Amino acid sequence: MTTIHEVAQAAGVSISTVSYALSGKRPVSEKTRRRIEDAAESLGYQPDAGARMLAGRRTHIFALTEPLRADTHAPTHMAFVLATAVAARRRGYDILLLTDEQASDGMNRVAASRLVDAILVLDVAPDDERAEIARSVRTPTIFIGVPRDASGLTCVDLDFEGAGHLAVDRLADAGHRRVTLLGQTEVAYRKSNFPRRLLRGVQTRASERSLKLDWVTTGASETDRAAVRAAAESALDAGHRAFIVHAVGDAHEALLQTIDSRGLRVGRDVSVVSAAASFDTGTLTTPVDTIPLSPQASCELAVDLALEHLDDRTAAPRIHLIPPEYLDAGSVAPPPPSR
Repeated sequence: MTTIHEVAQAAGVSISTVSYALSGKRPVSEKTRRRIEDAAESLGYQPDAGARMLAGRRTHIFALTEPLRADTHAPTHMAFVLATAVAARRRGYDILLLTDEQASDGMNRVAASRLVDAILVLDVAPDDERAEIARSVRTPTIFIGVPRDASGLTCVDLDFEGAGHLAVDRLADAGHRRVTLLGQTEVAYRKSNFPRRLLRGVQTRASERSLKLDWVTTGASETDRAAVRAAAESALDAGHRAFIVHAVGDAHEALLQTIDSRGLRVGRDVSVVSAAASFDTGTLTTPVDTIPLSPQASCELAVDLALEHLDDRTAAPRIHLIPPEYLDAGSVAPPPPSR
């Protein structure tokens, strides 16, 4: 590993002059500074993170706090981790992943050490303890998600309420007067804020459009197909023919299999909309209309906002909601005539 002493020798200056030139702590002539930078580049010299922090320079590291709990649905959460890492790397940044189940511990640690330039927050809870930390530290912090109290915070996320509105509108416009929402797990509604926001959007729009809404959770675990099948069978027995699904891929497949077992066809006899889907619905056995979650869009914007707040420490906190997009696959049709 190249040392600062070797850079000083190559540039023909003292070690202190190298330190001043690279840190900007004291003025160095332009000619000398360029000679030192050329020497450092040719030798592959990189000041360690501690030195860069003491010098007030950027570390080019973002912390990403993503607590991994027993109930975490790994594929969804890892999609956001990967999207964030890709967006950061494209802008010359590395990611320090904090997976402490007690999320506040890791966040406090990196903020106190000044190891990172900014903090990105995933898996945002309704009453997230990291919100208060973000308000108290100098490190720019961006939430990918919106807690219940977002005052003083910069947040970016899909407009989940708008996604709920859009799903209901499509079904109502097709003529449906009753819709069943197959939602997330019971645990998800307690620990995460995005399921509540989509549910609120569906409930609000269903009331505005005079639709009867039935809402069921998808059981105690993310892969509990039996709960989905039971809910779908109950709805179909009652003559309901419109479903909004806000759940993982297994729940979608369980619904589609139940519909098929009744001799019914999606897009003709039954309407299905996948709302805020975090996976590729193109892999389903039957194509369904989809409002995608799109981790890439949220994470790209979050990284841009982190850089914006680094460049301008006076930038005002605000909430950025990404408008939902509707992908039509032909799975919504008018309800069959009443018998």
